[in-house]
Amino acid sequence: MRTRLGQIVVDCRDPRTLVRFWAALLGGDPVDRARGWSHVEAPGVRLAFQPVAEDKTVKNRLHLDVEVDVIEPAIAQALRLGATRIGETVTDDQGSFQVMADPEGNEFCFVGA
Repeated sequence: MRTRLGQIVVDCRDPRTLVRFWAALLGGDPVDRARGWSHVEAPGVRLAFQPVAEDKTVKNRLHLDVEVDVIEPAIAQALRLGATRIGETVTDDQGSFQVMADPEGNEFCFVGA
């Protein structure tokens, strides 16, 4: 049996708004679909947004690591787009990363390449 990852789906209250944040951050054009769904064909993966009635209330069990050449300019761009910085940049023996939250509170990390 052969399988492959088709897309990553994020539950959210406002897919039309959230897809525009991620499209601006990752590149690609936002696409609004039927039944409230939206997606962006980001480099390497389709990132889809599914409408749900409830707000996010706990930490994600899964998050995206977004590789960047330099972390600070990526943080500045994400903040301008509506993200929130969570804590300080961490540097360890694997490199540096910064935890962020998108406009609906979904955590992701910028990881220094």
